[in-house]
Amino acid sequence: MERLEELVELQPTKNAELQERWGLESGSEVHQYLESELGDYYYRDENSLICATPEAEGLVGEDTGERVVAGTRLQQSVVGVLPGPDAEPQSVVATLHDVQETTDADPSVDEVRSALHSLTDKGLVKRIRKTVPTFRLAIDRERVRVEVDEE
Repeated sequence: MERLEELVELQPTKNAELQERWGLESGSEVHQYLESELGDYYYRDENSLICATPEAEGLVGEDTGERVVAGTRLQQSVVGVLPGPDAEPQSVVATLHDVQETTDADPSVDEVRSALHSLTDKGLVKRIRKTVPTFRLAIDRERVRVEVDEE
């Protein structure tokens, strides 16, 4: 729990910073520890920096308010149409149809599936295991902002 608290405190951070804080021998030792002990509580952002998931922040009693993550326009659209944390989750196909109905975009099922998995890795979306995987937001929509890098 102490290391989880430090991860939340230091985020976004690098292996080297955690290595020093935790007294480990190498960056690969940090990676090994993260994967084996904190795998559900961290993700790497677009710059490969280590960040805590909203669930990790909740466990240590840290509510950082709004979650801002870099993403694609499709990920932004997916966040806009997914059911909230307490609602019934929906399938990839239902999410695809909702995106098509609410935007001018016409992504493929694979693109929507990829967006959902990426958002799950960032801790914004929760995957519910059923016969067909379904998804819903992990935190309230009002606390999520996906910033799109305009190219």
